Amino acid sequence: MSLVLDSAAQDLLFREARTANSFTDEPVTEEQVQAIYDLVKYGPTAFNQTPLRIVLVRSDEARERLVAHMAEGNRAKTASAPLVAILAADNEFHEELPKLLPHFPQAKDMFFSERPARESAAGLNAALQAAYFIVGIRAAGLAAGPMTGYDAAGVHKEFLDGDHTPLMVVNIGKPAEDASFPRSPRLSYDEVVSTV
Repeated sequence: MSLVLDSAAQDLLFREARTANSFTDEPVTEEQVQAIYDLVKYGPTAFNQTPLRIVLVRSDEARERLVAHMAEGNRAKTASAPLVAILAADNEFHEELPKLLPHFPQAKDMFFSERPARESAAGLNAALQAAYFIVGIRAAGLAAGPMTGYDAAGVHKEFLDGDHTPLMVVNIGKPAEDASFPRSPRLSYDEVVSTV
């Protein structure tokens, strides 16, 4: 193999990992989430921007409010997951660029002074960070159930402010037995990669 990562780690992160639809009742601790974030925060983004914001839904009251906005097919699994995270893009991420990009602090005003440019950059880079977060969940020995089937306007109103755009809701925990569907097909290398 041409990969440095050993086969067991490859399986954990990709080949054997699945989207989970049900979980055990084992809790997901604050320490686990902190370790996941402390790992995945190093994933690359444009201008080192960090637009991803994570709202951990832990209280019963908040869970009920969230479940009310989930698509019918996502309600039961969101209600029963050990932890649920709302992932959002912060459209005012540029305010942190002088700290995150100290060698080029003028990038804040040079590239992101207009709201449409910020929203576009925030959406793309927060989505990258969301993908890193899902891989980080797998690295912690947990499973993720990312979902976009929800009322985005309702989730936005209940949990976010005007500067944040919801991206997805992710159920997190130890997968229950038969928590996932069988692996669906993937496109082959030759179907995806071309050389010019």
